[in-house]
Amino acid sequence: MEQQPYEQAADAPASRGAGATRPRVLVVDDDPTVAEVVAGYLDRAGYLVDRAGDGPSALAGATAHWPDLVVLDLMLPGMDGLEVCRRLRGRGPVPVIMLTARGDEDDRILGLEVGADDYVTKPFSPRELVLRVESVLRRTRPRVGARSLGAAGLTLDPAARRATRDGAELALTLREFDLLAFFLRHPGRAFSREDLMREVWGWDFGDLSTVTVHVRRLRNKVEDDPARPRLIQTVWGVGYRFDPAAPAGPGEE
Repeated sequence: MEQQPYEQAADAPASRGAGATRPRVLVVDDDPTVAEVVAGYLDRAGYLVDRAGDGPSALAGATAHWPDLVVLDLMLPGMDGLEVCRRLRGRGPVPVIMLTARGDEDDRILGLEVGADDYVTKPFSPRELVLRVESVLRRTRPRVGARSLGAAGLTLDPAARRATRDGAELALTLREFDLLAFFLRHPGRAFSREDLMREVWGWDFGDLSTVTVHVRRLRNKVEDDPARPRLIQTVWGVGYRFDPAAPAGPGEE
């Protein structure tokens, strides 16, 4: 998407309307200009916005008013975004979109590894960030009437956003839950990373390493031996396939 200067907030999306429930978004960034513009766009889009300039303030703000989503800068004074994300995850499930001023792939992957659901690299379009917030929150809403899914000892309740393995609850992030639900709905079919980015993340573009990291994290939670995955198998040259009846495969990436 075309990137807009942070100072330009006049073209923010229109409000959702006074009668709609306003999801609460916590914006954590030590750059006051970025925080102000992001908060302005989100407010115009109909969100209730809290702001914090460092890690301790973010954790205190989340304690006072638990957010529906956190927009979290990776580089923060005193306590970086990775540690803030870890501590928030320790308190309860909350979607996190990570902001990073660096394009280094290791930074992005670290954010995904600690449980971030998405990330945006600075400089970014505030419009794109709002769209990503809407996409993430849309996927957290209960799916009324959605039927439960199950296979190979796994059970997912889409309405309750609850997943179990052999009766034990799984601690899945938003994207991990959606990825597993998608696999359960399409057993035996191979999907490319581009397919998964489009169907699970809802984006026709993006860094495909996001998919790779989430598959690896999901394997660590649902496979008996993540190094030799049986359920989520790599289809070389294609992508991944969920096969509840397959034997364990060779060591995989």
